[in-house]
Amino acid sequence: MSDTAIQTLKNMLAHLDDAKKYQSLRDVMETLPAPDLAAVFEDLPPEKMPVLFRLCPKDLAAEVFAELPPDTQSALIQGLTDKELKVVIEALFVDDATDLVEEMPAGVVKRILSQAEPDTRQMINELLKYPEDSAGGVMTTELMELSPEMTVRQAMDAIRQNGFDKETINNCYVTRKDRTLVGVVSLRTLVLEKNEDRRIDDLMDTNVISVTTATDREDTSQLFEKYGFLAIPVVDTENRLVGIVTIDDAISILQDEASEDIAKMNAMAPTDKPYFRRNLWDLYRSRAPWLLFLMVSSSFSSMVIRGYEDALAAVTVLTAYIPMLTDTGGNAGSQSTSTIIRGLAVGELKPGDILRILWREMRVALLCGLTLAGCNFLKLLAIDHIAAPIAVVVCLTLIVTVVVSQLLGAALPVAAEKIGIDPAVMASPLITTIVDTTTLLVYFNIARAVLHLA
Repeated sequence: MSDTAIQTLKNMLAHLDDAKKYQSLRDVMETLPAPDLAAVFEDLPPEKMPVLFRLCPKDLAAEVFAELPPDTQSALIQGLTDKELKVVIEALFVDDATDLVEEMPAGVVKRILSQAEPDTRQMINELLKYPEDSAGGVMTTELMELSPEMTVRQAMDAIRQNGFDKETINNCYVTRKDRTLVGVVSLRTLVLEKNEDRRIDDLMDTNVISVTTATDREDTSQLFEKYGFLAIPVVDTENRLVGIVTIDDAISILQDEASEDIAKMNAMAPTDKPYFRRNLWDLYRSRAPWLLFLMVSSSFSSMVIRGYEDALAAVTVLTAYIPMLTDTGGNAGSQSTSTIIRGLAVGELKPGDILRILWREMRVALLCGLTLAGCNFLKLLAIDHIAAPIAVVVCLTLIVTVVVSQLLGAALPVAAEKIGIDPAVMASPLITTIVDTTTLLVYFNIARAVLHLA
């Protein structure tokens, strides 16, 4: 139904200047969820955006605007009058309005703030004081508060009167007069309570899971998965309620963090822009520095090979197995690294677990290395028909390489986490470069020892 409505809307927009069937457009738009309608806006030329936006009902318009990427929002703002912009800003939840201000150019921000009501402007400025990557930076202040002395009847009356402009009323937060958070009560509990004269402090849950304004936003988002919450209260250092983080923000944060980690794990600078909205220069800048760094790092492998030219000249067959050994080492290190990075990201592992992690990885690496070496030894003798001493060199190198690679792959992300660097930086490209050099050193030294090379 949604896809059909989107296509119908696009067809009507293609002939907007001719048909001008505005009521039909409005009827189709009202059938679409805000995210789907936002996708239609992204495909529109800037001159048609304000026309379509003016046809949106007020509440839907604010939802659509919040779903648009920053560059589309900026283009749309250029076509809105001050009065229309004021309506949009006031209809947005404060956290969405704050995100808008953070993303816009200075000239657009000045215009936005000039159209906001004084209390809205004050709340936006308050939220802007918090670091962008903290719970305070992503929270909203539009929440439902109740007093512990209220009865169920009084609480329901307060929700009916004040709940319209709150981001969520599923959970109501119980605070004292100084805003100290003392409990939480769900709307379900209030609705199902038969005794309307019962006090809120008799119904509330005093075991409240909360975060502080300084809590990292990724850590905050992980609590939603752990506890299944729809919202988490945010308190200051004195346990006074200042806002909430909602599930939609948590999902966006986790998506952003996942995209950032994927970029770093593939040796690229992270960005929040969609692929087709990034120009060639942005793509170049996100890739070239890392490629240059990795290229320079790989030169160490060349230095190792040049240092052992005599050994390679004496037994040239050793050269044939360098790609297999370095690839195996890189793959083993990448497997270990990706496992540890994920464990650190979801909170399964902590830097203090380093010794347990290394002991576990070493045992796994030994089993893997012995399996690979055994299979490869048979292949070298039966298919490649090489001498047994050379087969021994290759297989011993395999065992040592797999063990060293997996230990490095486990240790480097934990070390990065310990010193405050994103563990994702230690992923596949970087670990492969380090392991390549290590593998060659191991290979040539084992060859010298077993084959008695100079």
